[in-house]
Amino acid sequence: MSRLAKIMIVLVALLHLYIAWFGIFAWQGQGPATFPDLPASLFEPTTAMAANQGVYNLCLAAGLFWSLFIRNVEWQRKVATAFLLFVAAAGLLGAWRVSLDIALVQAGPAIIGLLLIWLPLGKRR
Repeated sequence: MSRLAKIMIVLVALLHLYIAWFGIFAWQGQGPATFPDLPASLFEPTTAMAANQGVYNLCLAAGLFWSLFIRNVEWQRKVATAFLLFVAAAGLLGAWRVSLDIALVQAGPAIIGLLLIWLPLGKRR
């Protein structure tokens, strides 16, 4: 896998670590300021849901980081591909159901990562 592909995987994983932190620890505190279109009264009753989503995002980040430590190049690509596809699918669903911005922020980097993994763009390492 190219160095650029690995960098993109790290960036996507870091994004999902942030999303996990936000959902698990900062939903009630920073949620209302981050999502001003939502009523402030919505954040307390949805804390458990946000934390649950945070755990899913943490699992996505863990899988992406794990893929970077797999020594077999074929399996490294397969595992990274699986987790990037999960992220892209979640981002596209979020774009369809919630906001098109999610496609840019979540699905976009995952799709770029997939292209970097699978398109022959120079020497692979």
